Amino acid sequence: MQSMPINIGIEEHDRSEIAQGLSHLLADTYTLYLKTHNFHWNVTGPMFQTLHLMFEQQYNELALAVDLIAERIRALGFPAPGTYKEFVELSSIREEEGVPSAQEMIRKLVEGQEAVVPTARSIFPAVERSHDEPTADLLTQRMQVHEKTAWMLRSLLV
Repeated sequence: MQSMPINIGIEEHDRSEIAQGLSHLLADTYTLYLKTHNFHWNVTGPMFQTLHLMFEQQYNELALAVDLIAERIRALGFPAPGTYKEFVELSSIREEEGVPSAQEMIRKLVEGQEAVVPTARSIFPAVERSHDEPTADLLTQRMQVHEKTAWMLRSLLV
């Protein structure tokens, strides 16, 4: 049985390009989620309570974001990546090995939060060319969250 064609005013090749960009964003977001959750579990030191709670808020926000990004990929008519293998191939963020110090965790999360922003920003040319306002809105919101979170984390390093 053939599925119905998608007729949302964006050509298939443009939807494909946007979905591919969003797949990279999904991989970055999921990898950052995993790193943040790891640090939540393993943080130690005098800032334990503060960082433990902060990391929990951050990974919960990221968990909601991966769903929104994946659902946008699906709305554009393409399968969302959903395996560790795909995420490793698509992500600009590397997985964390070992347990860094609390200060190093903060630094690595700043780097991760900031790494997501150029990934999101790189999708805008195709989004703007296609007049894909829903994806533009999603990207703008994601960039705002990551920039603010990076600022808040960086403020702990002063």
